[in-house]
Parts: sequence; structure tokens; C-alpha cells
Amino acid sequence: MKTAMDKPVDTDPSPGDKAETALHKVKFEVFGEEMLEKGVKSSGSSGRVYLPSDWVGCRVKVIKTGCGGTGTGYED
Repeated sequence: MKTAMDKPVDTDPSPGDKAETALHKVKFEVFGEEMLEKGVKSSGSSGRVYLPSDWVGCRVKVIKTGCGGTGTGYED
């Protein structure tokens, strides 16, 4: 039986593929217990999202839903 791991993965897409991907969004269906919508804050050379302390030790999934500057309402 073939699995997704058996298929070769293109790790170096052409620049055209990157541009095409950036123009289209995909739909994710995720099952979970709680959801938060927050903005990513700068932290050195990366970004950071603060989560509730009772989430420590839990598994989470992060989905980028868009990029906006100030005034988006998601700065908290």
C-alpha cells in the first residue's frame, strides 16, 4: 500500500509556483477544543503568539489567515 510518504516531494518549486500559491487560499478543516484568533507580535528575528497558560503542554495548530498592518483589530 502506498502512502503519502512514498511519493517524492518537490522541495524546490519554481518561482512561478510560489507566485501562484500566494494568490490562492486553501480551506482547512480542523477538529479541536478551543480556538483563538490573535495577531503575531515581533520577537527578535521571528514572531510570537501568546497563548493561555493552561494550554502549556498541549498541541496546537497555527494557520496564517492573512497579513494586515495596524488597524486590523487583531493586534492583541
